[in-house]
Amino acid sequence: MADTLPVKARRAQPSARAAIPEPPPPPPPPASEPGADDLALDESSDLTPVVAANLKRFRAERGLSLERLAKASGVSRAMLGQIELGQSTPTINVLWKIARALGVPFSALMSQATSPVTTVMQASHARILRSRNGDFSSRALFPMDRPRNVEFYELRLAPRSVEHADAHAPGTSENLIVTEGSVEITVAGERRVLETGDAILFEADSPHSYRNLGGAEAVMYLVMTYGSRG
Repeated sequence: MADTLPVKARRAQPSARAAIPEPPPPPPPPASEPGADDLALDESSDLTPVVAANLKRFRAERGLSLERLAKASGVSRAMLGQIELGQSTPTINVLWKIARALGVPFSALMSQATSPVTTVMQASHARILRSRNGDFSSRALFPMDRPRNVEFYELRLAPRSVEHADAHAPGTSENLIVTEGSVEITVAGERRVLETGDAILFEADSPHSYRNLGGAEAVMYLVMTYGSRG
């Protein structure tokens, strides 16, 4: 949000000619509404149209209006509309909120309908989601051609930073290994410190966080398993 800067008053000076009025300053950019979720604006991301189409399809299949989905997810109606129109790419946390409200896996919002027998996911074409400040990134290590019950991610966390995650759907578990660095995992208020090579398995249906305790980037690999959605 833009702060209003004080303008110094000009000292009036006599002049024989009429003063030429200065053009009015451009209007300030609109401020975010209080409590609004941040959007990760990434015009180059090929995820934007994919997420837009999937959100529209899932919402239509469930007969949900934007208002009802906004109430269920905690994401504003305006933001949902922007995402569905392909005008903005949501942050990781916003995607989690929407997926949980729709009752679909996280990857379902980023899936495209292709199903080759063998798939190579080149690093140069990786689909990476980042937190608003860029300290945390998540790269999918599986083809996003359909919703899956098990997902595999590479996570990267900047030095001395923390990433907070909302509770996932009931029955969701996370199996994570730290391959570089030292990371503190907090689940429902209980803390565990993992050094390089350490792994952890926990139920992710309560709020949890990842904190990089070191001075270098931490790298983790995560297997996300969803419970039965009956």
